[in-house]
Amino acid sequence: MVFLTGIRIAGTGRYVPPLTADNNDFAAFLDTNDEWIRSRTGIVTRHISDGEPSWHMGLEASRQALEAAGIAPEQLGLIIDTTITPDYSTPATACVIQRELGAVNAMAFDVNSACTGFVCGLDMAARYLATDPALSYVLVVSNENLSRVVDYTDRSSCILFGDGAGACVLERRQGLYSAYMAADGTGASSLYANGNRRTCRFATGEHTYPEDTDPRGDCLRQDGKAVYRFATEAMPRAVQQVLDQAGLGTEDIDLLIPHQANLRIIETAAKKLKFPMDKIMVNLEKYGNTSSASIPIALDEAVRSGRLRRGQRVCLVGFGAGLTLGAVLFEY
Repeated sequence: MVFLTGIRIAGTGRYVPPLTADNNDFAAFLDTNDEWIRSRTGIVTRHISDGEPSWHMGLEASRQALEAAGIAPEQLGLIIDTTITPDYSTPATACVIQRELGAVNAMAFDVNSACTGFVCGLDMAARYLATDPALSYVLVVSNENLSRVVDYTDRSSCILFGDGAGACVLERRQGLYSAYMAADGTGASSLYANGNRRTCRFATGEHTYPEDTDPRGDCLRQDGKAVYRFATEAMPRAVQQVLDQAGLGTEDIDLLIPHQANLRIIETAAKKLKFPMDKIMVNLEKYGNTSSASIPIALDEAVRSGRLRRGQRVCLVGFGAGLTLGAVLFEY
């Protein structure tokens, strides 16, 4: 959908834990090595939480975004958090961040769309801003503690993930805004982490629901081949959709910021789009896959490094568990 009322990113921020783990650290306890990981993923190092809660990482990124936007927490009307690794089942992580910021006038809730989370959260913010004239600023924050759910005995997956947070403050602006969101729940078991499976004292055990998931705890599980096939199709499809809706072509995008899942996925999708790699923001060598936090971390880095400048058209595209995909196109 294309809105006449667009969005303006007033400020961005990011936070990553000081603790890092490079490829050689994984080689110390897994049958792997630096060359194997680099050549297959593009990842060199990643930041790992040393006990920092998800809400704390999101709070630090949010404070940076508010400072960059030049607004006070009290001016926020809504906070949307996109974590899949919350510190609590309830309350929402967004509510904890609201408390810590002192954003006393903001409604707050969480969204779970996995690696597409930031794109979904930004699109939700755009729709709130387009329909509520009393709303001035929305904070979208993505904070992930994936080291909590990674299985460090699984060589194929544990090397991929890192922890961190990114955030942005949005306000309305007349101008280009195109969005596309989709999901395919038939692929839910391709990438998942089990939730709380405890039963109450009244349960008889008579009902066992057929689930094609691994019963061994709550570690992240993925079918790498299935995820790769989905991602390399989803990324170009979502980008093309927002371009078609806006009546634009790939040449009209100044910077493409994809979910930082795997360098091979990004390169394959870029070839399908016939989109040059030098116009794609890639920073996964420093952070790994941080799920929903990867796009806002890359966005903040692009803004602060001067790679993304005011007036340029930027496309953000996410794809991940669910399976979900989405893209937004707007003028920064």
